[in-house]
Amino acid sequence: MSVFAALAVAGFVAAYIGPVGASVSQAEASEIEPVSLYASSIQDAQAYVADAGTATTLNRGALTYTVYVAPKPTPTPTPTPEAAKKRTGTSTSSTWSPPFVSPDPGSAQAIAYEMVTAHGWGDDQFACLVALWKKESGWRVNAYNASSGAYGIPQALPGKKMASAGADWETNPATQIAWGLGYISGRYGDPCGAWGHSQSVGWY
Repeated sequence: MSVFAALAVAGFVAAYIGPVGASVSQAEASEIEPVSLYASSIQDAQAYVADAGTATTLNRGALTYTVYVAPKPTPTPTPTPEAAKKRTGTSTSSTWSPPFVSPDPGSAQAIAYEMVTAHGWGDDQFACLVALWKKESGWRVNAYNASSGAYGIPQALPGKKMASAGADWETNPATQIAWGLGYISGRYGDPCGAWGHSQSVGWY
């Protein structure tokens, strides 16, 4: 009787472990297979190169995947300085000529315009003179550069040089302008010559 009982228990254990073991094996297989399929699908998708806006189909057994490849964005070109100048209509040349602007009556520029005309120079020369002294002194009769000692509308260096044109050189714009035009004529020929030199090296 005891032998029969032992055989019955052994049979029961074998019948119980068999299906459970098979279930465990199937569960492990079902867990491993999707991971392997997913990994290989991702690998294919990463290796796939397609044109912008296209898709490809990957087949894995009974499963089908559609992979969309996002197009690479087209970089925005960086404009060159030359292109920027063309777009704004400004010139890249250092020989830019300022336009003529009629001076206000009674102003220092009006006095200068009369003197420029007396020298036989045209409006283009006056325009160069206006730009030159605007850069140097802002057309201020008392403009003073503490670092260099330059003074007046033409920024004479030193300012007392203008005493050769008149004793009132410190306060009279006409005296300063007369001296400045004499200096420009002797050294550069005309105001546009002085302006061109100033544009090239930063001083005249």
